[in-house]
Amino acid sequence: MKLDQRVAIVTGAGSGIGAAIARLFAAEGARVVIAEINETRAAETQTAIQQAGGQALAIKTDVSNWASVQAVADRVLDTYGQIDILVNNAAMLTRGDLLATDEAMWDLNMNVILKGTFLCSKAVLPPMIAQKRGVIINISSGNALVAVGSMAYSAAKAGVLNLTKNMALEYGEHNIRVNAICPGSVRTPIWQPKLDVEPQIFDRLARRTPLGRVGEPDDIARAALFLASDDSAWITGDIMAVDGGTTAGRHSRELDPQPAGKE
Repeated sequence: MKLDQRVAIVTGAGSGIGAAIARLFAAEGARVVIAEINETRAAETQTAIQQAGGQALAIKTDVSNWASVQAVADRVLDTYGQIDILVNNAAMLTRGDLLATDEAMWDLNMNVILKGTFLCSKAVLPPMIAQKRGVIINISSGNALVAVGSMAYSAAKAGVLNLTKNMALEYGEHNIRVNAICPGSVRTPIWQPKLDVEPQIFDRLARRTPLGRVGEPDDIARAALFLASDDSAWITGDIMAVDGGTTAGRHSRELDPQPAGKE
Protein backbone atom coordinates (compact mmCIF):
# COMPACT_ATOMS: atom_id res chain seq x y z
CA MET A 1 0.00 0.00 0.00
CA LYS A 2 1.37 3.40 -1.01
CA LEU A 3 0.18 5.28 2.10
CA ASP A 4 0.30 2.57 4.76
CA GLN A 5 -0.23 4.01 8.27
CA ARG A 6 0.13 7.62 7.14
CA VAL A 7 -2.34 10.19 8.42
CA ALA A 8 -3.99 12.35 5.78
CA ILE A 9 -6.29 15.31 6.28
CA VAL A 10 -8.52 16.01 3.28
CA THR A 11 -10.58 19.19 3.43
CA GLY A 12 -13.93 19.35 1.68
CA ALA A 13 -13.99 15.55 1.52
CA GLY A 14 -17.75 15.20 1.80
CA SER A 15 -18.34 14.90 -1.94
CA GLY A 16 -16.81 15.16 -5.39
CA ILE A 17 -13.03 15.32 -5.73
CA GLY A 18 -12.39 15.45 -1.98
CA ALA A 19 -14.45 12.33 -1.31
CA ALA A 20 -12.69 10.46 -4.13
CA ILE A 21 -9.28 11.41 -2.72
CA ALA A 22 -10.31 10.36 0.79
CA ARG A 23 -11.59 6.98 -0.41
CA LEU A 24 -8.50 6.24 -2.50
CA PHE A 25 -6.08 7.30 0.24
CA ALA A 26 -7.89 5.04 2.70
CA ALA A 27 -7.77 2.14 0.23
CA GLU A 28 -4.01 2.70 0.05
CA GLY A 29 -3.65 2.36 3.83
CA ALA A 30 -3.95 5.95 5.07
CA ARG A 31 -5.87 6.93 8.16
CA VAL A 32 -8.03 9.65 6.63
CA VAL A 33 -9.43 12.70 8.39
CA ILE A 34 -12.45 14.14 6.60
CA ALA A 35 -12.35 17.86 7.37
CA GLU A 36 -15.72 19.02 6.08
CA ILE A 37 -18.17 21.74 7.06
CA ASN A 38 -21.20 19.65 6.06
CA GLU A 39 -21.53 16.98 8.73
CA THR A 40 -23.99 14.86 6.75
CA ARG A 41 -21.71 14.61 3.74
CA ALA A 42 -18.69 14.01 5.98
CA ALA A 43 -20.49 11.10 7.64
CA GLU A 44 -21.33 9.61 4.23
CA THR A 45 -17.67 9.62 3.20
CA GLN A 46 -16.61 8.19 6.56
CA THR A 47 -19.16 5.39 6.29
CA ALA A 48 -18.11 4.54 2.73
CA ILE A 49 -14.47 4.28 3.79
CA GLN A 50 -15.21 2.19 6.86
CA GLN A 51 -17.51 -0.17 4.95
CA ALA A 52 -14.64 -0.74 2.51
CA GLY A 53 -12.37 -1.67 5.40
CA GLY A 54 -10.53 1.63 5.74
CA GLN A 55 -9.94 4.01 8.63
CA ALA A 56 -11.61 7.42 8.68
CA LEU A 57 -12.43 10.18 11.12
CA ALA A 58 -14.91 12.94 10.22
CA ILE A 59 -14.46 16.34 11.87
CA LYS A 60 -16.66 19.35 11.20
CA THR A 61 -14.32 22.05 9.92
CA ASP A 62 -14.63 25.63 8.75
CA VAL A 63 -11.41 26.10 6.79
CA SER A 64 -11.84 29.89 6.83
CA ASN A 65 -11.71 30.02 10.65
CA TRP A 66 -8.38 29.63 12.45
CA ALA A 67 -9.84 28.29 15.70
CA SER A 68 -11.72 25.57 13.78
CA VAL A 69 -8.66 24.60 11.74
CA GLN A 70 -6.32 24.53 14.73
CA ALA A 71 -8.82 22.40 16.65
CA VAL A 72 -8.74 19.85 13.82
CA ALA A 73 -4.94 19.71 13.84
CA ASP A 74 -4.90 19.31 17.63
CA ARG A 75 -7.46 16.52 17.54
CA VAL A 76 -5.62 14.66 14.80
CA LEU A 77 -2.37 14.86 16.74
CA ASP A 78 -4.10 13.73 19.93
CA THR A 79 -5.71 10.80 18.07
CA TYR A 80 -2.91 9.64 15.78
CA GLY A 81 0.23 11.43 16.95
CA GLN A 82 1.21 12.59 13.48
CA ILE A 83 0.06 14.45 10.37
CA ASP A 84 1.72 13.24 7.19
CA ILE A 85 -0.46 14.58 4.38
CA LEU A 86 -2.75 17.57 3.90
CA VAL A 87 -4.96 17.95 0.84
CA ASN A 88 -6.36 21.48 0.61
CA ASN A 89 -9.45 20.72 -1.45
CA ALA A 90 -12.26 22.70 0.21
CA ALA A 91 -13.74 25.23 -2.19
CA MET A 92 -16.89 26.88 -3.38
CA LEU A 93 -17.69 28.33 -6.78
CA THR A 94 -19.50 31.53 -7.70
CA ARG A 95 -19.77 32.52 -11.33
CA GLY A 96 -19.70 35.97 -12.86
CA ASP A 97 -17.50 38.68 -14.24
CA LEU A 98 -16.08 41.52 -12.16
CA LEU A 99 -19.18 43.73 -12.35
CA ALA A 100 -21.42 40.82 -11.40
CA THR A 101 -19.27 40.01 -8.35
CA ASP A 102 -20.16 41.83 -5.15
CA GLU A 103 -17.88 42.22 -2.16
CA ALA A 104 -19.48 39.39 -0.20
CA MET A 105 -19.06 36.97 -3.11
CA TRP A 106 -15.42 37.97 -3.54
CA ASP A 107 -14.69 37.55 0.17
CA LEU A 108 -16.40 34.16 0.29
CA ASN A 109 -14.22 32.77 -2.51
CA MET A 110 -11.06 34.20 -1.00
CA ASN A 111 -11.90 33.00 2.51
CA VAL A 112 -12.75 29.42 1.61
CA ILE A 113 -10.21 28.81 -1.17
CA LEU A 114 -7.16 30.98 -0.54
CA LYS A 115 -7.42 31.74 3.17
CA GLY A 116 -8.49 28.16 3.83
CA THR A 117 -5.38 26.84 2.10
CA PHE A 118 -3.25 29.27 4.13
CA LEU A 119 -4.83 28.41 7.48
CA CYS A 120 -4.82 24.63 7.05
CA SER A 121 -1.21 24.66 5.86
CA LYS A 122 -0.21 26.88 8.78
CA ALA A 123 -1.81 24.42 11.21
CA VAL A 124 -0.05 21.30 9.91
CA LEU A 125 3.38 22.73 9.16
CA PRO A 126 4.70 22.75 12.77
CA PRO A 127 4.12 19.01 13.33
CA MET A 128 5.43 18.22 9.84
CA ILE A 129 8.58 20.23 10.55
CA ALA A 130 9.00 18.45 13.89
CA GLN A 131 8.72 15.00 12.30
CA LYS A 132 10.93 16.07 9.35
CA ARG A 133 8.49 14.96 6.68
CA GLY A 134 5.19 15.95 5.15
CA VAL A 135 3.21 16.43 1.98
CA ILE A 136 0.79 19.24 1.16
CA ILE A 137 -1.31 19.01 -1.97
CA ASN A 138 -3.31 22.05 -3.01
CA ILE A 139 -6.26 21.55 -5.33
CA SER A 140 -6.30 24.59 -7.60
CA SER A 141 -8.06 24.71 -10.98
CA GLY A 142 -7.56 25.07 -14.70
CA ASN A 143 -9.23 28.43 -14.11
CA ALA A 144 -5.98 29.53 -12.47
CA LEU A 145 -4.03 28.91 -15.68
CA VAL A 146 -6.25 30.51 -18.32
CA ALA A 147 -8.99 33.15 -18.34
CA VAL A 148 -12.37 31.43 -18.44
CA GLY A 149 -14.53 33.67 -16.24
CA SER A 150 -15.80 33.06 -12.70
CA MET A 151 -13.43 35.81 -11.69
CA ALA A 152 -13.50 35.59 -7.89
CA TYR A 153 -13.11 31.81 -7.93
CA SER A 154 -10.40 31.94 -10.58
CA ALA A 155 -8.41 34.64 -8.79
CA ALA A 156 -8.50 32.68 -5.52
CA LYS A 157 -7.37 29.51 -7.28
CA ALA A 158 -4.54 31.41 -8.96
CA GLY A 159 -3.41 32.68 -5.57
CA VAL A 160 -3.19 29.06 -4.41
CA LEU A 161 -0.58 28.38 -7.10
CA ASN A 162 1.73 31.15 -5.93
CA LEU A 163 1.30 30.04 -2.32
CA THR A 164 2.20 26.50 -3.39
CA LYS A 165 5.49 27.57 -4.93
CA ASN A 166 6.41 29.77 -1.97
CA MET A 167 5.73 26.99 0.54
CA ALA A 168 7.69 24.49 -1.54
CA LEU A 169 10.75 26.75 -1.50
CA GLU A 170 10.42 27.69 2.16
CA TYR A 171 9.89 24.24 3.68
CA GLY A 172 11.77 21.90 1.36
CA GLU A 173 14.71 21.86 3.79
CA HIS A 174 12.38 20.15 6.29
CA ASN A 175 11.55 17.37 3.80
CA ILE A 176 8.10 18.84 3.21
CA ARG A 177 6.86 18.68 -0.36
CA VAL A 178 4.16 21.07 -1.60
CA ASN A 179 2.49 20.64 -4.99
CA ALA A 180 -0.72 21.69 -6.69
CA ILE A 181 -3.19 20.00 -9.02
CA CYS A 182 -5.20 22.01 -11.53
CA PRO A 183 -8.27 19.96 -12.51
CA GLY A 184 -10.17 20.69 -15.67
CA SER A 185 -13.91 20.12 -15.97
CA VAL A 186 -14.73 17.27 -13.60
CA ARG A 187 -18.12 15.64 -13.15
CA THR A 188 -18.92 16.73 -9.57
CA PRO A 189 -21.96 18.17 -7.73
CA ILE A 190 -20.58 21.69 -8.18
CA TRP A 191 -21.86 21.54 -11.77
CA GLN A 192 -25.50 20.89 -10.81
CA PRO A 193 -26.72 24.51 -11.27
CA LYS A 194 -25.27 24.53 -14.79
CA LEU A 195 -26.69 21.08 -15.53
CA ASP A 196 -30.13 22.29 -14.53
CA VAL A 197 -29.91 24.94 -17.25
CA GLU A 198 -27.92 22.97 -19.85
CA PRO A 199 -28.31 19.18 -19.40
CA GLN A 200 -25.84 18.47 -22.22
CA ILE A 201 -23.05 20.67 -20.86
CA PHE A 202 -20.65 17.77 -20.30
CA ASP A 203 -21.03 16.73 -23.93
CA ARG A 204 -20.14 20.27 -25.01
CA LEU A 205 -17.16 20.39 -22.65
CA ALA A 206 -15.95 17.01 -23.89
CA ARG A 207 -15.74 18.38 -27.43
CA ARG A 208 -13.37 21.07 -26.16
CA THR A 209 -11.08 18.50 -24.51
CA PRO A 210 -8.30 16.81 -26.52
CA LEU A 211 -8.91 13.48 -24.74
CA GLY A 212 -12.58 13.71 -25.65
CA ARG A 213 -14.24 13.50 -22.25
CA VAL A 214 -14.70 15.44 -19.04
CA GLY A 215 -12.88 14.27 -15.95
CA GLU A 216 -14.12 12.07 -13.15
CA PRO A 217 -13.23 12.60 -9.47
CA ASP A 218 -11.05 9.49 -9.55
CA ASP A 219 -8.86 11.08 -12.25
CA ILE A 220 -7.88 13.77 -9.75
CA ALA A 221 -7.65 11.30 -6.85
CA ARG A 222 -5.08 9.19 -8.71
CA ALA A 223 -2.95 12.28 -9.37
CA ALA A 224 -3.21 13.21 -5.69
CA LEU A 225 -2.14 9.70 -4.69
CA PHE A 226 0.96 10.01 -6.85
CA LEU A 227 1.89 13.33 -5.24
CA ALA A 228 1.16 12.01 -1.73
CA SER A 229 3.21 8.85 -2.12
CA ASP A 230 6.93 8.18 -2.30
CA ASP A 231 6.54 7.77 -6.06
CA SER A 232 6.93 11.58 -6.24
CA ALA A 233 9.67 11.85 -3.61
CA TRP A 234 11.70 14.35 -5.67
CA ILE A 235 8.81 16.54 -6.81
CA THR A 236 7.92 19.79 -5.08
CA GLY A 237 6.68 23.17 -6.23
CA ASP A 238 5.02 21.52 -9.22
CA ILE A 239 1.76 22.60 -10.84
CA MET A 240 0.10 19.54 -12.38
CA ALA A 241 -2.69 20.12 -14.89
CA VAL A 242 -5.08 17.16 -14.83
CA ASP A 243 -7.53 18.34 -17.45
CA GLY A 244 -7.51 16.06 -20.47
CA GLY A 245 -5.29 18.56 -22.27
CA THR A 246 -7.69 21.50 -22.07
CA THR A 247 -5.13 24.10 -21.03
CA ALA A 248 -2.66 22.98 -23.69
CA GLY A 249 -4.50 25.19 -26.19
CA ARG A 250 -7.64 25.36 -28.30
CA HIS A 251 -8.48 21.99 -29.77
CA SER A 252 -9.64 21.63 -33.39
CA ARG A 253 -12.97 20.14 -32.28
CA GLU A 254 -13.70 23.39 -30.47
CA LEU A 255 -12.81 25.50 -33.50
CA ASP A 256 -14.58 23.20 -36.00
CA PRO A 257 -17.04 20.81 -34.34
CA GLN A 258 -17.67 18.99 -37.64
CA PRO A 259 -15.45 15.95 -38.32
CA ALA A 260 -12.87 16.47 -41.05
CA GLY A 261 -14.26 16.01 -44.55
CA LYS A 262 -17.89 16.34 -43.47
CA GLU A 263 -20.27 19.12 -44.52
